[in-house]
Formats: sequence, C-alpha cells, structure tokens
Amino acid sequence: MLSFFINAVKIIFVLGFLVFIHESGHFLVAKFFKVKVNEFSIGFGKKIFSKTKGETTYSVRIVPLGGFVSMLGEDERSDDERSFSKQSVPKRIAICAAGGLVNIIFGLLVYFCLLLCLGNFVSNKVDSLISGYGAETSGILPGDEIVSINGKKIFISSDISKVVSNNGNNELNIVVKRNGEKKNIKVIPTEVKNKSIGIYFDDSDECKISYIYKDSPADEKLKIGDVILAANGEEINGDYEKLTQIIQESDGEILLKVKSGGKEEDVSILPKEYSTYYIGVVFKQASKDFQTRLYYSWFETGNFMLSLADNVKSLFTAKVSVNDMMGPIGISKTVAETSGIYDFIYLMALISLSLGITNLLPIPALDGGKILILLIEAIRRKPMNESTEIFIQMIGFSLLILLSIYISYIDILRFF
Repeated sequence: MLSFFINAVKIIFVLGFLVFIHESGHFLVAKFFKVKVNEFSIGFGKKIFSKTKGETTYSVRIVPLGGFVSMLGEDERSDDERSFSKQSVPKRIAICAAGGLVNIIFGLLVYFCLLLCLGNFVSNKVDSLISGYGAETSGILPGDEIVSINGKKIFISSDISKVVSNNGNNELNIVVKRNGEKKNIKVIPTEVKNKSIGIYFDDSDECKISYIYKDSPADEKLKIGDVILAANGEEINGDYEKLTQIIQESDGEILLKVKSGGKEEDVSILPKEYSTYYIGVVFKQASKDFQTRLYYSWFETGNFMLSLADNVKSLFTAKVSVNDMMGPIGISKTVAETSGIYDFIYLMALISLSLGITNLLPIPALDGGKILILLIEAIRRKPMNESTEIFIQMIGFSLLILLSIYISYIDILRFF
C-alpha cells in the first residue's frame, strides 16, 4: 500500500509539475503582451480547487493529464484590444510556442546539471590498445589524444564512435596530438559481426518484448508484449543472455516458443547479421575538476540535442512508427519504476523534452498546429475563416484522442 502511494505521488508530481511549467510559459508570455487570461488550469474535468485573483481564475481539476490557459479571444475571436485574436501574428506565435519551449529548455538544463554533477566522462585520450584491432598496428600509442578524424574535429569520445560507425571499413585519417605535436595516422577499422532479430526487452523477470526495431526480422512476426519462452527447444526462463547466445550461434532460422495474447505459439525467425566497426582503443577517464566537467557536460548536452533532432526527423521519414510511442500509461509505469533521485530527475527531464517537442509538432489541436495556422495567416496576410479553423482544430483533436487510445492499448501490451 505504501509503495502504491509513493508511486502515485511520483507520477502526479512529474505530470503535474511538467504541465505547470508548460502552461506557465503560455501564461507568462500572454501576460507580458497584456493579453487577458481568464483561467489558468492544471488538469481537466471537474474543478477540485479554484481561486480568482485579479482577472484570472487559477484552478486544479480532477484529471491531472494536462492543463490549459484560457485567453480572451482564443476560442472565439474578440474585438477587445486585449484579446488573443487581436494580437499580431509574431506575438500569438510567441504565446503558442512558449509552453513547449519552456519544457525543452527545462529538460536540457536538468540534463546538463545532472551531467555536471554526476557525469562519468571518458576523454579522447588513448589509455590502451585492444589486441587484434586496427589501431594496434597503425602507430597509435597510449597517451595519444585524438583531435580529428577525416577532417572532423573531435571534442569527446562519443564523436569518435559516430565517425567510425558511419565510415564502415574504409580507411580513416586520424590526427592525434602526441607530446604537443600533431601526427597523421591511417587506420582501417575492424569489423565485428553480430546477429539479431531486432527486439528489445523490458526489465521484468521474463523475456517480454517492449520494443521491435522497424524492418527487423521480428518486425512482422512478433508483437510488443509477446513473451519468449523458449528458443530452439531450450527453455529461456527470462534469461536474456541465453537467448542472445542462441541467436548468435544460430546457422539459420531459430524456432521461438512465444506467449502472445495468452496463447503459446511457435514462430520461426531468421536472424540478421549486422556489422559494427571499431578502431580498437580504450580511452582514459576524464579528470573530475569543475572546468573539465563543464566542458564535457556542454558537448554531451549538445550531442543529446542533435539526437533529439534526429528522432524528430524520424517521425517524418517513417523510421519511427506509432508503436514506438509511449502514452500516459507507459509514462506512469516508467516513472513508478524509477529507483533513486537521479533516475527520477533524469526521467522527468526526458518526459519534459518529449512533451515540449510533441506539442510543437505541426499537428492541429497542438501548439505546433496553432503556430502552423498562424504562419499560413502571415503568408496569406489575412486570418483563416473562423469556422474553418475551428473545424481543423476539432478534426485534429479527434485524431489525437484516437491516437491516445491506440497508444494506451500498446502501452498495456508492452507493460502488463
């Protein structure tokens, strides 16, 4: 009972706080432009608390899965000079964008601070060489600092991994700094082959699939929520490593016994071989002084921002499907399972970023959809017909409700 109460508090705090700062962004920018705000609400449905101060009613509602800032002239256009609809297009865009931007900025700041305080960084200085890999015979020595690869400047060790993985087995031109001097060294990466069927498991005691990579061998044969019981006649009993070993040692198709929808069935899958490339060096740990931590935290946060941009790009290039998304049920379960303050704060930052980015997507009924309509208005130099705008928003809202129901269904399959 105590565990349930603690988990409930964690979930309500995360969702409530992130919604609060999101709506505060809209509220503060609206107030800055002297737009009349009728209500600032956390949650939907019936009010459980409300207080009117000045011209604004502040309320908390019973369903803590969102919130809103109700402004004069937002839903129905008004001729009042303080209404939302009478503001210039740039001002209205700023008000609409403020909520998502606050979530994104908050998430990045939290991520940066966590790295600054607790990050364990690896430098780009070579500690040792791995026997049998390309770097061993190339002339790279322990103590060398890798400063660029193929003309791309290296700031942190993760930059090296990206360049090498994208290069394949083509020769690399690596510049190292040794005793204050720069040296050019040619290295051919070493190929390491692994087999995979393209699935990812949750942290439960059973091999329950929580993610399936698009276009992988498992993509059309397995479903999120399936539990793998056996492989090639061997019981798995929740042993991920045993399943991985069977996949790696397979010479052809593997026969999986899968529990799906309460029924057991046999599924044959041919693992796919993937190649990964390494130069074969072990890097030294970075020093822990404040200046060094600040340096690495800055660049790691920058790389994190780029990965977020790639994820957003994937939404529009069909590399990410609806099945990869997570709704309130999945988020709540993930928050409840956090252990320790670091994991809790880190997850809150990720959810804040996700909330901010999602809200700025150009989808009707979201902030990004409103911004898109305003940009169209700016191009046309006249407002969209009010009834047309309301119709578009209602269609978008209906589609979002249907999407939320479907994602909740996927969450239930994934986690329960």
